Amino acid sequence: MTRQLSGLYAITDQTLGEGNKLYAQVEAAIFGGTRIVQYRDKSSSQAKRLEEATQLLTLCRIHNVPLIINDDLALAQQINADGVHLGRDDIPLQQARNELGTSAIIGISCYNSLQYARDAASAGADYVAFGRFFTSSTKPHAVKANIDLLQQAKKALSIPVVAIGGITPENGAQLVQAGADMLAVIQGLFAQQNIQLACRQFAKLFEDHQI
Repeated sequence: MTRQLSGLYAITDQTLGEGNKLYAQVEAAIFGGTRIVQYRDKSSSQAKRLEEATQLLTLCRIHNVPLIINDDLALAQQINADGVHLGRDDIPLQQARNELGTSAIIGISCYNSLQYARDAASAGADYVAFGRFFTSSTKPHAVKANIDLLQQAKKALSIPVVAIGGITPENGAQLVQAGADMLAVIQGLFAQQNIQLACRQFAKLFEDHQI
């Protein structure tokens, strides 16, 4: 995996957009500065997920933006996506690596555990994600992560670190300053009236941090 993983990480939600609407939403996010897209759909319709993921992959390839599939190795393989994101209860990282190959991007949810992140990095994860950091409407009961965890993770790990959970342009700056390489956002993008503008506000957090 040679692509740099940094910046705004957009995660889709089936309750906020489907079909042509989803495509338009993700396109707006890419135009706004999204650097990586994760297709996340927990519905039971395999045909729907296949159609939407295929469309998004075409879009992402046009703009050279990686498309990650949440929690569905078979779908990632079927469409030749750029990688998968796995949670604690999903398939083992090594199985995903064996089936997707060395070039696939594999991200691991580590919640609020630095040790879990260390283990994931040692096993070959390409990035780890911590959170939720703030109140999240997508996962209101997710475990709370503290901002100092990002600082510890940046010192302990050599792979990119993602922050997720209730992130807005107003509270996201402190996460970037603490060491988050990527901010993963759902509602803060796809529930907004102007998705492209929302993305630009997030992207600016990383630009300001580099100045």
